[in-house]
Amino acid sequence: MSTTDIWKKCLESVKGQIPSQHFNTWFKPIKVAGINETSLELEVPNRFFLEWLRDHYLLLIQEAVAKVSQREYSIVWRIGKMAPRAAALTSHAQTAAVAERVLTNTSLNPYYTFENFVVGKDNQLAHAACIAVANQFSNKYNPLFVYGGVGLGKTHLLQAIGHRVLQKTVSTKVCYYTSEGFMNEFIGAMQRSKMDDFRNKFRRTDLLLIDDVQFWAIGGKERTQEEFFHTFNALYEAHKQIVITCDKYPRDLGLEERLRSRFEMGLIVDIQPPDMETKMAILQKKAALESITLSEDITLFLASLGSSNIRELEGYLARIIAVSSLSGKEITLHMVKDTLKNIIQDKTVKTITIDNIQKVVSSYFNINISDLKSKRRLQNLVMPRQIAMYLARECCKSSFPEIGTVFGNKDHSTVIHAVNKVKRMMEKDQEQRMVVRSIKEILNK
Repeated sequence: MSTTDIWKKCLESVKGQIPSQHFNTWFKPIKVAGINETSLELEVPNRFFLEWLRDHYLLLIQEAVAKVSQREYSIVWRIGKMAPRAAALTSHAQTAAVAERVLTNTSLNPYYTFENFVVGKDNQLAHAACIAVANQFSNKYNPLFVYGGVGLGKTHLLQAIGHRVLQKTVSTKVCYYTSEGFMNEFIGAMQRSKMDDFRNKFRRTDLLLIDDVQFWAIGGKERTQEEFFHTFNALYEAHKQIVITCDKYPRDLGLEERLRSRFEMGLIVDIQPPDMETKMAILQKKAALESITLSEDITLFLASLGSSNIRELEGYLARIIAVSSLSGKEITLHMVKDTLKNIIQDKTVKTITIDNIQKVVSSYFNINISDLKSKRRLQNLVMPRQIAMYLARECCKSSFPEIGTVFGNKDHSTVIHAVNKVKRMMEKDQEQRMVVRSIKEILNK
């Protein structure tokens, strides 16, 4: 079967698995640049295309190629003539190329470096901690546990550590895995009776980077947790550095207690959703990497679409750049709105009511809604009640008297006290801040 036939059949396989709009945008522009015994080289218009495909469709492409050709090829990406400025590797991408030879599994994304990370007030502590670990391994920050919502930059910082370490000392053994990748490697090793090889790979590394450990909390992952527990202990006792990312605070994870306690041994830092200024700076940074200038009105429009998910915003920008590259259209505010009109129309804004808040808070803390409205002063009721009042003020913009009325005809001064107390608590207590954020995420779903 010729190279053209392989790719044509791959496209047919992919087309039936994703929306036609996505297929036309992301797959039609791909060209086959070459093939050999072990790899298939694909050409894409620009680096945003490359990054988006690798983040969202790499596994789909690999599965389609394997299914059609009846063999496994590694996918090699190339930037096409549409973006010759991106063809040459930057010094950081060269570091990533070295990383591909040193890493024991998936290579680092060449664009996930500290230099390409936009620092704002919502992520500066996490950024500083990652810089510190990358510059010098220390038991004081071991493990480093970074948590926050989806698309806020955890993976970027995790891989940036790997880049910086390899940039300093290329012989350092760096191992980057998603939690799913670690689990699949573990299962494969058991099936092939290769557990010694598996343990040697992970326990002889100098820097272990594990992404999104919350997936181990889903039922049936007990053996994976146990194996990682022993891997963690072996590395920690050997003074090797461990960095972990997650979407929850360790105590909110449904993991084994002994593993959660290990995650809490070092430094725990969180990443908050970005404010408007940070979102605008991120969009400008991403555009600059493509040598594209975004006007202030376009940047403001994209940043105000309502998403705190940076990956989603980058997806909007990637789509805009792709359409501009393929059609030759100038990037104007009108063009941007027209390009995203279907996406924007599909995004509906959910109205949060005090009734919603009371239901979610009572369910979260496993109490009755009547308890939130009662005058009982038990500790297990007071804090949920105050958080519910705070959210009513924060999400619904209700007045203090209105909130007092729906919480059992309480005086407005009681509501003011509750709101201020929760604000102070969130400033000082990282765990409680995560609780409030988790409830807000439930309300927004």
